[in-house]
Amino acid sequence: MNRDGARKSIWQEEIKRFSSDADFSQWFDVAIVGGGITGISTAVRLQLSGKKCILLEAANIGFGTTGGTTAHLNNFFDTTYARAIKDFGLQNAKLLKYVGIEAKNMIKNNIREFNIDCDFENKTAYLFALDEKQEKQLDDIVEGASQVGHQMIFTNDIPFPIPFKKAVAIPDQGQFHPIKYIQGLAEAFINGGGVIVEDCLCESHDEQADSVILNTSKGIVKAGKVIYATHTPPGVNVLNFTVAPYRSYAIAFSLNGNNYPEDLGYDLTDPYHYYRIQNINGEDLLIAGGEDHKTGHADDTGECFSKLENYVRKYFDVDLAVYSWSSQYYEPVDGMPYIGKLPGSNGHIYVSTGFRGNGMIFGTITSQILSDLIINGANKYENLFNPARIKPIAGFSNFIKEGISVAMDFIKDKVFVEKIDSLTELKDGEAKVIQYEGESYAVYKETNGKLHILESTCPHAKCEVRWNSAEISWDCPCHGSRFSVNGKMLTAPAVSNLQRITSKEEI
Repeated sequence: MNRDGARKSIWQEEIKRFSSDADFSQWFDVAIVGGGITGISTAVRLQLSGKKCILLEAANIGFGTTGGTTAHLNNFFDTTYARAIKDFGLQNAKLLKYVGIEAKNMIKNNIREFNIDCDFENKTAYLFALDEKQEKQLDDIVEGASQVGHQMIFTNDIPFPIPFKKAVAIPDQGQFHPIKYIQGLAEAFINGGGVIVEDCLCESHDEQADSVILNTSKGIVKAGKVIYATHTPPGVNVLNFTVAPYRSYAIAFSLNGNNYPEDLGYDLTDPYHYYRIQNINGEDLLIAGGEDHKTGHADDTGECFSKLENYVRKYFDVDLAVYSWSSQYYEPVDGMPYIGKLPGSNGHIYVSTGFRGNGMIFGTITSQILSDLIINGANKYENLFNPARIKPIAGFSNFIKEGISVAMDFIKDKVFVEKIDSLTELKDGEAKVIQYEGESYAVYKETNGKLHILESTCPHAKCEVRWNSAEISWDCPCHGSRFSVNGKMLTAPAVSNLQRITSKEEI
């Protein structure tokens, strides 16, 4: 199984292709774009509800965020209940509580109904404060949880060898193997008559009065409704300014002495660290994550892995770092996901994005929300997650912060590109955005001296890409599009490659 990074995640031992022959001339009730947990969960629910569905994936199933998640299943969120109460009101915060409970039950029901072996386990989660500032944060979190009726229990012990000031235990959480899970859903979708087409890039759409025409790399698809389960849809739209791309880092360690913590753990550092275990090929491994930052905004992404590894080694008796990888997620400006009709559309196009670090849960609940909207016209969560909502109090400061950041990326990347006299100043294995004969290029030099030269402007919204040394990719800091050293598009919202320039070596 391939994914959108050079590093191998712990889940990539699972390899299976699902492409089937598709007659693009036929009519589909719903076309789902994106083969992660959001797209596949929604596709199978709609297909088994009687809709004729096709799922289009630009690469392979699990290529994006689902293949890079750490797969915690929580009914508490990065947006705390205290924050939800303050920004959205007590009743909406109580509604949010049921999202986590209901989504986890949906996963359990799918596992049972489709007989999916995906290493699902119920767990207790531990949330712990490491200093006085975090103690205050934890008290606020617990108070907010109490107001919505979500159980958090203060405890004097945690199963992690990390000194702490205060901690709570949160029962009835969970974990699973995300790729085994979505493979099981994909098989159920196909067995139910659904069609999956991999290596099929959706390039644009044309929304008509009663249908949508999708232009893809394999031909035109006609459908009554379209769902973009791709973080953001192709093109420039309002969601580019209400969600911001972030990267998170994960390492799977073997420990000496077989002393593995059995439960889930989270500190309150900013950015926070999180822990779980997973058995791979008969061996337990500790998965630790953290060191999050906005995509394209770290000078040395390799250093993020070093910081995470050093932090874990400080507290755990580490043997080896077996896997290391990073993944992308999107932060909404007001803390709530956007799940529903695409703003500006005529009601035939749906989106789901802005999950923060809770993609497995919000990706799952999307299947219920969008299925209900398409089949019945309503869902109990539709107003809470409405992509067209305006929450100036909750989201204004973040909107301004992210908006200014995007604007600065447009400007400073054009002004402050590094100037060098010639391309030969690059060392083997080095990459830079350079100015050469008045033009800006993204240049990577292989260890054998071969140059890969690309136009450095992202085709989506004309930002300048930046080098990601950890994943060997060019990342756009504005909206999160990512490209290989050859310019191949790895991550949307861009739908085309970086323009490749023929070097002297190739002439």
